[in-house]
Amino acid sequence: MGEPHTAVLQRTTCPYCGVGCGVEIVSNDGGATLAVRGDAAHPANKGRLCSKGSALADSLTLPHRLTQPFKGDQPLSWDAALEEITARLKAALADHGPEAVAFYGSGQLLTEDYYVLNKLGKGFIGTANVDTNSRLCMASTVVGHKQSFGADTVPGLYEDWEQADLVILVGSNTAWCHPVLFQRLLAARQSRGTKIVVLDPRQTSTTAEADLHLPLRSGSDIALFGGLLRAIAEAGALNDAYLTAHTNGADTALAVAPDLPAVAAATGLSPVQIAAFYRLFIETPKVVTVFSQGVNQSSHGSNTVSAILNVHLATGRIGTPGCGPFSVTGQPNAMGGREVGGLANQLAAHMDFASADDRDRVRRFWGAPRLAETPGLKAVDLFQALVDGKIKFLWILATNPLASLPDANLAREALAQCPTVILSDAICDTETARYAHFLLPAATWGEKDGTVTNSERRISRQRAFRAPLGDAKPDWWALAQVGRRLGYADAFAYDRSADIFREHAALSGFENQGRRDFDLSGAIGLSDTDYDALAPFCWPWKAGEAPGASRFFAEGGFFTPDRRARLVPTPMTATASSTSLAFPLVLNTGRVRDQWHTMGRTGFDPRLMAHLPRPTVALNPRDAATLGIAEGDLVQVTSATGAMLRLAEVTDKQPPGEVFASMHWNGAWCGGGAVGRVIAPHVDPLSGQPELKYTPVAISRLDPLWRGYALLRDAPEPMAQWDLPGFFWCKRPLNGGWVVELWALPTLDTIPDGAPILATLLGGPPEVFTPITVADPARGRWRGAYVREGRLDAVLILGPGPEIDHLLPLFADPATDAQTVLAGRGAVAAASPVVCSCFQVSAARIQAVIASGEATSVEAIGALLKAGTNCGSCIPELKGFLRHAETSLVA
Repeated sequence: MGEPHTAVLQRTTCPYCGVGCGVEIVSNDGGATLAVRGDAAHPANKGRLCSKGSALADSLTLPHRLTQPFKGDQPLSWDAALEEITARLKAALADHGPEAVAFYGSGQLLTEDYYVLNKLGKGFIGTANVDTNSRLCMASTVVGHKQSFGADTVPGLYEDWEQADLVILVGSNTAWCHPVLFQRLLAARQSRGTKIVVLDPRQTSTTAEADLHLPLRSGSDIALFGGLLRAIAEAGALNDAYLTAHTNGADTALAVAPDLPAVAAATGLSPVQIAAFYRLFIETPKVVTVFSQGVNQSSHGSNTVSAILNVHLATGRIGTPGCGPFSVTGQPNAMGGREVGGLANQLAAHMDFASADDRDRVRRFWGAPRLAETPGLKAVDLFQALVDGKIKFLWILATNPLASLPDANLAREALAQCPTVILSDAICDTETARYAHFLLPAATWGEKDGTVTNSERRISRQRAFRAPLGDAKPDWWALAQVGRRLGYADAFAYDRSADIFREHAALSGFENQGRRDFDLSGAIGLSDTDYDALAPFCWPWKAGEAPGASRFFAEGGFFTPDRRARLVPTPMTATASSTSLAFPLVLNTGRVRDQWHTMGRTGFDPRLMAHLPRPTVALNPRDAATLGIAEGDLVQVTSATGAMLRLAEVTDKQPPGEVFASMHWNGAWCGGGAVGRVIAPHVDPLSGQPELKYTPVAISRLDPLWRGYALLRDAPEPMAQWDLPGFFWCKRPLNGGWVVELWALPTLDTIPDGAPILATLLGGPPEVFTPITVADPARGRWRGAYVREGRLDAVLILGPGPEIDHLLPLFADPATDAQTVLAGRGAVAAASPVVCSCFQVSAARIQAVIASGEATSVEAIGALLKAGTNCGSCIPELKGFLRHAETSLVA
C-alpha cells in the first residue's frame, strides 16, 4: 500500500466570463484534482460559482489536446518550430515590411501573455496589426468610455449593484451570462427592495425577474437613452452643479435628444412604457446601468455607450456608492487585454497612438527601436486585408476566428490565402486549426500562471495547479522565444510570469503622475513570493499606497485634456441593414446558460451539454405558423451573406419578427450551423465592432427523408477535420460515450450503406471496421454496431425518423451487448430535459414534486431536489414551473 496523499489547496480564478470568480482547487500532493469549489474569500463571487464554474473539475482532461508543435501534420520540436517561424517572420518583414505581419489574440490570454504579445508586435516588429477577439465584444465600450471620460475607465464596483435602488440591465441576459452577479443582485433585492429594469427584445430568465421589462426593438437602445436625457432635462432633474464643475457638451447632446413620440416610433414601445421607465430613473437617486453585448455588438454601439454615460453624467450619478454606468465583460481577461494595449488602436498601459508623448514614452520605456506609429487593422479589416493579400504572416493565439467572426466564408478564404498562419492553442479540433501551417501547443487553464482583470477592475491571480500536458508552453514563453531569435534577447529575458507583471506595473506608473487612470506602480517591487501570494485587488494601486477598491469620477477628475467629461451627441441611428421582403426576420445572437464561447471546454461535459444539447434557432409561434415550421424541424437560415442550418425552437419568448441563435455552435460541433455564416461584416465606424445582434434573414423548412444517430464509446475523430456531404450533423457527449445526430439533406434520397459513415466517425478506413449490421432496405432502415475486443464501441442507426433517447441508458452501460442495443431490448423511457446542471435535476422531477404538492416554492424544490441551491442559474426556470402550475390550477 502506498503512502497516503496530503490534500493541497490552491486558489485561482475561473477561466470563463468577466465576473472573475475565485476558485479553490483541492488536489493531493500527487497532483490529482480532488475538488473544485468557489473561493469564499474572493470579493467577486464570495464562494458562489455558476454551473460552468462548478463543473470545472470535469473538464480538466480535454480530448484532442495539442501536446507538441506541428508543421502541417508533421510533429517537430519547439526549437525547430521556433526557428522556422522566426525565419518566415524575418522574410515577411524583409520582403513586405511590418504592415504585412499581424497577430490576433484573445480575451482568454493572461495579462502577461497579452503584454509580451503587444510588446513584440507593436514595439519590436513595428506592426500595430495586433488585435484580439475582444474587438467582437467590448471595443465599443472602450470607445464610449474614451469619448466621455478620456480613458477606458469602469467607474464603479460590483458592490454598487447591491447598494443601488434601481439597476437597469441593458442588452444582457445576466441570469445566464453573468449568473453569479445576477444572484448578488437578487439577494440585494431581497434584502433592500432594489428595483430591476431589463431592456431586451426577448423574454429571458433575466426578464422573468424584472420589475419592468421593456421589449424594445433590436438596435434601438440609443433612442431610448437619448430620450431619457431629454426627459431628465424637461423634468428639471439635471445636476447643474456637477455639469458645471466637471463636464462639457450638455447642450449639444441635448440638442439631438429625441422626444417621446420619436423614441416610441424607434423602439416599438408604448409612450406609457417609456414614460414609466423615465420616471423611475429620474425619481431614483441611486441608479446603476449595466450594459453588455446587446449594446456593444451594434453598428452604433460606441454612441449607445455614450448615450448611457450621458444620463449618468447629466445627473451626477457616477462614482458614488450605488451609482454609475457599468460595463460587464464577456471574457475572463478582456479587461486585462485592454490594459496592455490588446486592441490594434491602443498602446500599452492605457496610452494612445494619437499622442506623440505616449508613443515616445512607450518607446523609451521598452527601448523599442521600431515602435508602431499609427493604429493597426481591426479584426474585420484585418481579415479583409488577408483576402486582399496584404498580410503575409499571421499568428493567432487562444481563439478560433472561423467560429466567431462575421462572414465566416470570407474569414476562411482569408486564412487559406495567407502564406504563413500560426495557431497557438490547447486543442487541435477547431476549424481554424485546419488552415494553420504551424500548430503550437499552449498551456491551458490549470497549467498557466499569471493574472486576469475582471469587469470591476479587480486583478486576480490565475495559478497553475498541474503540469502542462506534453510540451505545452505558456503563450508568453513562445512569443518571447521569437523575440529573442529576432535579436532582442534583453527585451524578452523573462524567466517567469512575475517578471512580466513587474514590468507591466512599471510601465503603468512610468511618467504617470496621475495623468492616466491605469496605475499599478504600487506593484513594481513585488517579489516572486509576493506575486505568488498576491490577493485580488482593484486598480489603481499607486506607489506608496495599499491596494484597495476605489471608484472614479465622483468629484470629476476625468482623463481628458481639460479633466472634464464630455457629453457626446448621440442622435438616433439606424442599424446597418434592414429587413426586406427577401429577408423579413431579424436574427439576434448570444450565449446560453451552460456553454461558453466555442465550447472548447464546456462542450465536453455531459452535464453542461444536457441543458440545450442541439443547435437551434428560436422563433415566435406566429412566424413559425406562417412559415409552416414545427418544433424540431430542420431549417435553413439565409441572409445576404450566406446560410446556416439549425433546428427550430418554437417559443413565445421570442417576439414576432425576430429570431435567436446561440453563438457557440461551430464546425467542431455541428455541420453548417455556425452563425458567422450568415452575419454580414457591418461594423461600428468608431470601434470596428461587428453588428452581431441584427441580421436580416429568411427561414425555410427542410424535409430530410431520413435521420441517423451514432452512439460512440469514445470521442469521435476531430469533427473539423472531416466532412459528411449531404448531411447536417451535431455531436454531444453523454455519460459513457458520445452521440452524433445526422439529418439527410434533400440531396440524399436513399438510405446509404452506414459502414463508411461509421468508419469516418471512428477515424479509420472502412476496411478496418467490420460492423454487425441489420439492413432493411424495403423499410429504409440500416443499423450497425462495431465491437472491439468484446466491447461495444459504436452503434449507427439510420432510418426515416429513428429516436434513440431511450437507447442512451443502454449504451451507457458498458456491459450491454450489440444485439441488445440494435434490437432496442430493455430500452427505458426517454430522459426528461435537464434543468439544473449542477445536480442533474430534470424537468420531469421538478414538475412531479410541484404537482404532488410537496414543493410550492423555489426553496422547497431546493430542499427536496437540490435544484437551485448551488449556482442559482436555474432559479428563474424553477419559478417558471411554479407559475405554470399556478396558472394551470386557476384555469
